[in-house]
Amino acid sequence: MLGDSIVTVTGNREAFIENYKGILEYTKESIVLQGKNCRISFQGKKLSIDYYTNEDMKIGGSIECVRYF
Repeated sequence: MLGDSIVTVTGNREAFIENYKGILEYTKESIVLQGKNCRISFQGKKLSIDYYTNEDMKIGGSIECVRYF
């Protein structure tokens, strides 16, 4: 759907997110983003936001779980 978030996960080491609205939580174990229609949660170890712009971002680290709620 137009404007929905697009999440591309490569292995368990990196994730690319497009069309997110904001960062709600950011720790080394958890990153929670606000999408258009839901929240997107990344759980893991040594998580970091490698870069971000208004349109997209890259998350690195050891990603153990991706959850939409």
